[in-house]
Amino acid sequence: MVQASVGFHCPECARQGRVHVYNASSLRRLDRPVVTMTLIGLNVAVFLAQILSGGDNTGVRGAIADKGLLIGYGITRRFDEIGVAAGEWWRLVTSGFLHAGIFHLGMNMLALWILGSQLEPVLGRARFFMLYLTSLLGGSFAVMLISPTDPTVGASGAIFGLFGVAFVFQRSRGIDPWRSGVAGLILVNLLFTFTVPGISIGGHVGGLVGGALAAYAVIEIDKRSSSVVPAVAACALLSACFVFGAIWAAISYAHPLLRF
Repeated sequence: MVQASVGFHCPECARQGRVHVYNASSLRRLDRPVVTMTLIGLNVAVFLAQILSGGDNTGVRGAIADKGLLIGYGITRRFDEIGVAAGEWWRLVTSGFLHAGIFHLGMNMLALWILGSQLEPVLGRARFFMLYLTSLLGGSFAVMLISPTDPTVGASGAIFGLFGVAFVFQRSRGIDPWRSGVAGLILVNLLFTFTVPGISIGGHVGGLVGGALAAYAVIEIDKRSSSVVPAVAACALLSACFVFGAIWAAISYAHPLLRF
């Protein structure tokens, strides 16, 4: 930024004779993690809707949870097929906004705020959102591979993906993730993942790997392009691969004869 009589001028605009003034309040607005706050708001709103739709404090009952939780294949008491294998592909996304209780929601939203408020201003809103979505879908894909019949909910896969994003971006900027604490946090959370019953191993590990892969792709693309479009397109392509992979895994479990 170029200092001006009031606030700051964008250097590119100053060279071109255009005056765009940024004062302290507008700079704060530019750094505000809008996507992070929106995601937190959506998660809280969906949890309230879960309760109002007949769910209890666990959040895994009620009409919204029944239609939105992640499951690859299942049969209801009426012998109706449900799950991703039955064409309910939206569960790959909606499950990331459902939570099994207020504590589950609170812990995930706290982690999302801490990570998002630091990553979003650095990455930009479009990149951050696509990295979050890709991480979520990477977790859903891994769940379909490892535990397709276990009902799964939570934003943990996407949050693990943000841990992976932070790790990769710190390494790319010459920051030691061990000294920053990110690597240690990842190890501690993985330890809980593999030792505490009821935690989705596939969701967490898949999200972590998916986020790291997407972050690496974004870094390499940004070295060659100043536009945000190629990076967003790469995340969209990786997300599509996770979606098709998850559908294939779910169908393969439900109908073994279709495996290839």
